[in-house]
Amino acid sequence: MTASGKGRERNCTGGPSVAPPQPLKSRPLRICLLGYRSHPYCGGQGVYLHYLSKALVEAGHTVDVISGQPYPVLDPRVKLIEMPGLNLFEEERPTRALKWRHLLSWTDFFEWWGKLTGGFAEPYTFGRRAARYLREHGCHYDIVHDNQSLCYGLLDIEKSGLPVVATIHHPITRDRQLALDAAPDWRYRLLVRRWHSFLGMQIRVSRRLRNIVTVSRQSERDIVEQFGVDPQQIQLIYNGIDTDLFKPQPQVVRKPLRIMTTASADQPLKGLRFLLQALAELRQRHPGLELLVVGRLQEGGATEQLLHELQLQDAVRFVSGISNQELVEYYASASVVACPSLYEGFGLPAGEAMACGVPVVSSDGGALPEVVGDAGLVVPAGDCVALAQALHKLLSDESLRQDLGRKGRERIEQQFSWRLAAAHLVDYYRRILGEPRVRSLPRVATRTEASSGAEAA
Repeated sequence: MTASGKGRERNCTGGPSVAPPQPLKSRPLRICLLGYRSHPYCGGQGVYLHYLSKALVEAGHTVDVISGQPYPVLDPRVKLIEMPGLNLFEEERPTRALKWRHLLSWTDFFEWWGKLTGGFAEPYTFGRRAARYLREHGCHYDIVHDNQSLCYGLLDIEKSGLPVVATIHHPITRDRQLALDAAPDWRYRLLVRRWHSFLGMQIRVSRRLRNIVTVSRQSERDIVEQFGVDPQQIQLIYNGIDTDLFKPQPQVVRKPLRIMTTASADQPLKGLRFLLQALAELRQRHPGLELLVVGRLQEGGATEQLLHELQLQDAVRFVSGISNQELVEYYASASVVACPSLYEGFGLPAGEAMACGVPVVSSDGGALPEVVGDAGLVVPAGDCVALAQALHKLLSDESLRQDLGRKGRERIEQQFSWRLAAAHLVDYYRRILGEPRVRSLPRVATRTEASSGAEAA
């Protein structure tokens, strides 16, 4: 069911902007999730909204999702409220996308001008549209939960009296620095800085918001260090993995010489170049070894050039635009899944592969070790030699592959589920609202305990 962002919902005429909470201990909450860009298959934002909203509805709560394009794919019980922007990244000629009517809207003009000048204005403009919508309809909700737009509009929503929670998967300052490090010249570095100019807004907003959720201890440390956020504002709640979808597929034939990875080919953050270098070395010992990359190859980009340099054009295959079920089957067809990222705020592909019972070789970039634990092989990020050695070890030892595949599935089932993530979030929402909380949830380790555990490891 879809409602337009222009306001097809019933107006909240009269009464306070936020309805007073009912006195029932276990009353269902009315939750509004925000996503400025929620592609259902590419990137993690649409995935997060899909599974979180579904888990919250299954826990008995009412959930609406307000999203800009591309829109998420949601459970039928979750209502999508479309909040369309100009969607300039889908326009062949964005310079011609501005219409006369857009000149009457500062929001539309700013989004167009940002794209024209190399910036990324969507988080800011989405926030303005969402705040305007919630000024009229905010009384339908108990709480608003933002998915990393970190826009000025959140402060306006919070100021109106509607409680706001924001998820920060990881601070994008990491992405910016890695892109700057990989830039070939000063001109490209200027473009990188211009593109990431929205970070100034995100830093200022995150420091002022009262309630922030993050998805790993690594992200928590980085938010404090790089965004300057008070640790007391931050609540750790791990993401979940859909273990009903991502599960072993005994009917799929596993290819003994297939490595799989999920990566945006020309994003330095994902570390694909180190995997390609490792593959070139491994093919000398494992002739016929192939790499399946779930991602799109940019023509003329750095990855395509590297493929030619390493003579791997025939050994690497890229697939994109696939369904979730196809993704599961690709996982099941691989002997090993490699996660070579230089940094991950959580590490969803590693968790999905483990849930499918496929052994994982992971870097220690960001939060990946928190997800993989002792159920996979972990190597230093950016070290193609160590990556090749770990892959060779698994490719040469079938019993080790089976053992890690089994342990990976068990770890995901026991420690990472969307049901548990939703339960922790609802407990957090109730704390913010001053309502009775659930007391029987498994504890998340405190910062001191997590630090002590890391030192012991």
